[in-house]
Amino acid sequence: MNYADREARLAAWLDAEEAIRARMGPVGTVPPSKALGMAPLDFFEAIGRGELPRPAMGDLMDFVPVEWAPGYFVFQGTPDERHYNPLGSVHGGYAATLLDSCMGCAVHTRLEAGQGYTTTDLRTTYIRALRAGVGPVRAEGRVVHVGRSTAVAEGRLYDVDDRLYAIGSTSCLILGAGAWG
Repeated sequence: MNYADREARLAAWLDAEEAIRARMGPVGTVPPSKALGMAPLDFFEAIGRGELPRPAMGDLMDFVPVEWAPGYFVFQGTPDERHYNPLGSVHGGYAATLLDSCMGCAVHTRLEAGQGYTTTDLRTTYIRALRAGVGPVRAEGRVVHVGRSTAVAEGRLYDVDDRLYAIGSTSCLILGAGAWG
């Protein structure tokens, strides 16, 4: 990728993040009865418009949803020293959290109103270390399979230059409304 293309892509990523941050509401949780009463894409659109609260985990780890469609979900964040482990690189939990989030939300987009899910298995493979200064990274999740009781998704964490930092896969248990008590 040449310099001009890279700078244009970086500007587009930063603009997308700024736009979603400007629209999102305060941190909070949505009562399960309300969340499960909505079609999943409507649920994510309402969060993106600020009509429902943004998830606290995204605030804590400083990442936001930037794109979603049926079977697909992308989060963006910029790791920095707050995310470091004692060895001077971003803790692996940062990458695992972004991957778990994008893959789980990709699964969620394929469910019906009244269904929920929970992660039963998360596999993360680290390709290279994340460090402050790498700039924004994106965690992109895609559904591989959704059945009656389980779903499988895969994800990748990469930067604006398409350098891959981690890949992941997940299995999720699909739950009915009664599971949320």
